Amino acid sequence: MPDQATDETTIFRKSWTLYDSISEMNYMFHREIYAQITALLSRRRARGLYSILDLGCGNTRFIAPCLKTATPSRYVGVDLSEAALTEAFQYLKGLDNVALHHQDMLQAVQTTEASFDVIFSGYAVHHFDAKMKQDLFHACAAKLAKDGQFILVDMVREEGQTREQFIEGYLNFMRTQWTAVPPDHLEEACNHVAAYDFPETFSDLKRMAAAASLTNVRLLDRFAQHHILVFSA
Repeated sequence: MPDQATDETTIFRKSWTLYDSISEMNYMFHREIYAQITALLSRRRARGLYSILDLGCGNTRFIAPCLKTATPSRYVGVDLSEAALTEAFQYLKGLDNVALHHQDMLQAVQTTEASFDVIFSGYAVHHFDAKMKQDLFHACAAKLAKDGQFILVDMVREEGQTREQFIEGYLNFMRTQWTAVPPDHLEEACNHVAAYDFPETFSDLKRMAAAASLTNVRLLDRFAQHHILVFSA
């Protein structure tokens, strides 16, 4: 796997604009997925005020409407792209008690002294290696309030599928389905996936969660390789 510092720089700084433009085209099912996130957060809000930590928040283009429907008492977003965070302030206008931090997301959850009712991460954790994913589960479990939830939106490998097989299939999906992406941008995106995507299987994620005492695991929905998972104690 590439050096983590190089990995973070490439993904979260140089590639931000490309990722944002592709997500807007809905090739990774952002609209369907965030409709589900809105419903999930609305159910949480119906139980009372809640706080949320968003790891790898980007510019919050998709989570912001969810938050405006299911208003949290406190929102903290963390990302390594300063450009994305600058945009996030605009998307989050109208929400109270918002904080955005330019920080590594694993370090952020490990070092915060606060606890949260919801920890959310969308399309970021698959860039971590297995040890860092396990560390993230432990850190999230430690910072979840009672009855808290870790909500993960990410790519997931099929059981028995190798990383190489996943990458081959996902690149084929990109090259055949992402028809509106300019060829040079598509090639850049494919190179990014081949170099930096390390998705786990559902059973691997459940095992990591269980090791962190998050034994209640639910697959809320999936859209091809893109899953919505909810972890709690």
